[in-house]
Amino acid sequence: MSVAETADLVTPSLRLDGLVAVVSGAGRGLGRGAALSLADAGAEVMLVSRTEAELDAVAEEITTKGGKATPVVCDVTDTDQVREKIEGIERIDILMNNAGSNRPEPFVDVSEENLDFLLDLNVKSMFTVAQACARRMLAGGRGGSMIHMSSQMGHVGSPNRTVYCTTKHAVEGMSKAIAAELAPQNIRSNCIGPTFIETPMTAPMFENPEFKQFVMDRILMGRLGKISDVTGAIVFLASPASELITGASLTIDGGWTTV
Repeated sequence: MSVAETADLVTPSLRLDGLVAVVSGAGRGLGRGAALSLADAGAEVMLVSRTEAELDAVAEEITTKGGKATPVVCDVTDTDQVREKIEGIERIDILMNNAGSNRPEPFVDVSEENLDFLLDLNVKSMFTVAQACARRMLAGGRGGSMIHMSSQMGHVGSPNRTVYCTTKHAVEGMSKAIAAELAPQNIRSNCIGPTFIETPMTAPMFENPEFKQFVMDRILMGRLGKISDVTGAIVFLASPASELITGASLTIDGGWTTV
């Protein structure tokens, strides 16, 4: 057996020691879960959000466990703030591009206000955050891993979610284009596409029995997602274990998009 063949038998590491990760929307929900998991894997985490108190709480959770975390108060919909705060970070190896929202409503009733809000937060801000992080990665010359929070709705359509589906399909396309352009510099770009995850934000939706039944009929594995279902994929895509994966989209949807 050759040396190259022997090397291929070594299990790649999921550790992120010595790396710096930026997590947007890090104060709550999936963003908080991503930050805690990346820190647990050894990364130093830059916590990005508008709400300082939430960031301080997450930073305390991480440092109490012996990890490293720095709050970065930044409104990601403000391009000037993104350029100042995120491009001002000395080193970036990993981006968890997470900040986003949804305002479900029937297609014919979508207001211009809601359309602009979701396009601005779910598309424009994700673009500008990715751009800022890419500039730091290129300046560092070490490559990097970008992970963008898409959704199963970036692969399918759904009633009352035309704008959200529009934004998540856009994120999928953005990620593929970044992957194609920055692969020569060893910067990877991938999406994750969760189904409905149990968080405080989604809990009120499931108080409607008809909506809950609609969702459960489509998740073949018969349960909602947990934050821990998503964080494992985030650590994997951030780590050397996925170093040949770029331009991909990993759905974490219990089978929703298979039928």
